[in-house]
Amino acid sequence: MITRALSTPQTTIGYLNWKDSGRTEQLEVGEFVTLGRDSVNQVVLDDEWTSGRHARIERKNDGFLIRDMRSRNGTYVNGTRVVEAVLNDGDRIRIGQTEIGFAAQKVENPDPFALSSRNPCWNLQLQRLPNIALSQFPVLLTGPSGSGKDVLAQVLHQRSARRNGPFVSVNCSALTESLVESELFGHVRGSFTGATSDRKGAFEAARGGTLFLDEVGDLPLVLQPKLLRALENSEIQAVGADRPIQTDVRIIAATHKDLKRKVFDESFRADLYFRLHVVQIQTPALSERMEDFEDLIYMFARQMRVRFSVGAIERLKRHSFPGNIRELRNIVARAKAYCGSEEVNAIDVVRFIDVMPETSDTPVVSSYRPSRSVIKEIEVEMIKSRLVANRGNQRKTAAELGIPKSTLHDRIRTYGINLEELLKHL
Repeated sequence: MITRALSTPQTTIGYLNWKDSGRTEQLEVGEFVTLGRDSVNQVVLDDEWTSGRHARIERKNDGFLIRDMRSRNGTYVNGTRVVEAVLNDGDRIRIGQTEIGFAAQKVENPDPFALSSRNPCWNLQLQRLPNIALSQFPVLLTGPSGSGKDVLAQVLHQRSARRNGPFVSVNCSALTESLVESELFGHVRGSFTGATSDRKGAFEAARGGTLFLDEVGDLPLVLQPKLLRALENSEIQAVGADRPIQTDVRIIAATHKDLKRKVFDESFRADLYFRLHVVQIQTPALSERMEDFEDLIYMFARQMRVRFSVGAIERLKRHSFPGNIRELRNIVARAKAYCGSEEVNAIDVVRFIDVMPETSDTPVVSSYRPSRSVIKEIEVEMIKSRLVANRGNQRKTAAELGIPKSTLHDRIRTYGINLEELLKHL
């Protein structure tokens, strides 16, 4: 536990933002605010790992100071346990397993579907989601299995003009070839054995809303022309029907497979690929956004009411997570099943981790293996552009990217960015 060095306060107005039962809450800090489980606090947290009176935030001269009130599990600011610390705009406070943001300005109409990341490159992609959502173009979500493509699809729907319509998800890999056509386009009574009544397909069920085609890379080749026709002409024909009907859906497709490779192998139609590939979002693997690791594990821990020791979290950080965010959530679920309300320590964690055998017979977790992550390429370009704009000033560049100067220095070295070459034309 440390007392964070006090600096000159940077703000005279402060707001706290946190989530309670899925809703985003916001409170302006007056002269002081106390936080904890007891009802006497201005911010009452339904968190069993929070003390009755856990922490206090008070106005001091031109800024705000947070103090831990001898809580059982400590108060953290930006991941560091503190006794007291000056709060600056953008700081993240963790009390028990609740994360609270501190901001110097009010957030108008907090968006419960807003996504953010501590990784500057992935955060840049997430900031573009509102504009993408409001368009009517198809979206192709790519990236490794378990990286959150289904969550992105739902956020795109909720932030679109079709939010009041249905969101229908179809897992293309879970359907047999004989059922896919009926599932997507529907059928009429008597069209085949067992068709005892008319049935709407996914396109009709999603009318006025969003149709999410998960694992579209597994769609049988024989059905791809029919999906293409539905997308090009905005019409479908149910199995056994005489006439086509007009559709009214927005398509979001997802795959962990390399569709370009499948087009090259002629197992996926090129025309369908280009029809789906209007707007693409590539989700990074968890190993590529470890800056978000603690936020993710605390989110799952709050949902399942699991406590992890600092040692357990540090041990988990050393795991490679081939199953990405889905694997992390499964580990938290195992911890809940085995440990219940007891704190999970580093020794426990070892039992919950799935270690894949490194042999030639090891199944491939994901066939999506780009030679170099697009996220990393974007990061390199962002670093270069800001370095040029700041005439090589690394401290200013790091501040703009939201990362420590030491991290920027490491990434310049890792990516082999030649500063002298980069800046010679300035």
